[in-house]
Amino acid sequence: MAKNNLTTVTNFILMGFTDYSGLESLLFLVFLNFYLVTLLGNVGMIILIQLDVQLHTPMYFFLSHLSLLDACYSSVITPQILATLATGKTIISYGQCAAQFFFFTICAGTECFLLGVMAYDRYIAVSNPLLYTVAMNPRICWSLVVGAYVCGISGAILRTTCSFTLSFCDNNQIDFFFCDLPPLLKLACGDTTNTEIIIIFFGNFVILANAMVILISYLLVIKAVLRMKSSGSRAKSFSTCASHLTAVALFFGTLSFMYLRSGSGKSPEEDKVISVFYTVVIPMLNPLIYSLRNKDVKAAFERVTGRFHVFQNM
Repeated sequence: MAKNNLTTVTNFILMGFTDYSGLESLLFLVFLNFYLVTLLGNVGMIILIQLDVQLHTPMYFFLSHLSLLDACYSSVITPQILATLATGKTIISYGQCAAQFFFFTICAGTECFLLGVMAYDRYIAVSNPLLYTVAMNPRICWSLVVGAYVCGISGAILRTTCSFTLSFCDNNQIDFFFCDLPPLLKLACGDTTNTEIIIIFFGNFVILANAMVILISYLLVIKAVLRMKSSGSRAKSFSTCASHLTAVALFFGTLSFMYLRSGSGKSPEEDKVISVFYTVVIPMLNPLIYSLRNKDVKAAFERVTGRFHVFQNM
């Protein structure tokens, strides 16, 4: 039975919080606050970009989709964590686990590609500022975004199909907060070598390929900036790239630490901490990263709130 492809497990038990008995209420409040800030920040960013005409540029078009992905990303994981902490129910059905994994993988994969697209956008903006609006016209922007979503969905279909055609025969206890790939592979019975090779190769390819695109884009950005004669222009160019570089470093750094490490160097507790960081904390931080030091976003916020004050006084 262990060697066939018939799944005998009908549900899984999420064991990620078993080591935190007595802290459920505190953890619930922490995750709830993180989730509310994440939704407020990302949905607020999307609304702000839509309302303010001066933010209708390629850079903020891509940023609005990053905010959408972050809101969805967190919404796939955090509500289930909150439900577990609030009710103590740790059982998740096989179908729910597969759905969670699928949508989580869509968001993560698409965000990898979108960050690569945003790096390319910054390269075009710095190297060809006069032709920027022509080179990144709405048709090209939509094509790049749709391409990112198509790649993310295609990868999610492949990884989910490979993962959930494995056999789960006896042990159904997932030592994690949600249905992620590493703990699922540990539960599979039978020979999973070929499946793991496909999943790991594709996952590593997505991370490394997009990291390479980002690296090359920013090397070209630095080259273009160094050619600028004005120190003010150089400072402004670096400033527009700083937020994106910070978001890239956080996202790819945690993904690499989680998925590109060798199995011998991993510990379950480290994986849990890292998983909380890239599924809960980073989606919350991205709106702050792109707004706190961004004069355009601050000015747009003042204009939009100013309009509301005018309407209220009429």
